[in-house]
Amino acid sequence: MNRNDGNRPAGGFHLGRADRKMMGVCSGIANYFGFDVTLVRIAWVLGTVLGFGSLVLIYLAIGLIAD
Repeated sequence: MNRNDGNRPAGGFHLGRADRKMMGVCSGIANYFGFDVTLVRIAWVLGTVLGFGSLVLIYLAIGLIAD
C-alpha cells in the first residue's frame, strides 16, 4: 500500500540532483518536505554558525549515506 500523502515523494528521501550546490543535501531536504531550497540553505548556514559547526558533520553524513 502506498502511504504517500501527496506532500512527500513516494520513494523517501533522495539527494537533490537538479538544483544541488555541493552534495544536494539541502536540495533533497527541500524537495522532501516541500520547502524552498533557498530557505533550507539559509537555515542550514545559520544552524551551522550557531551550532559551532556541528551541522557540517551532519551534512557530510547525510551526503555520504543518502542515495
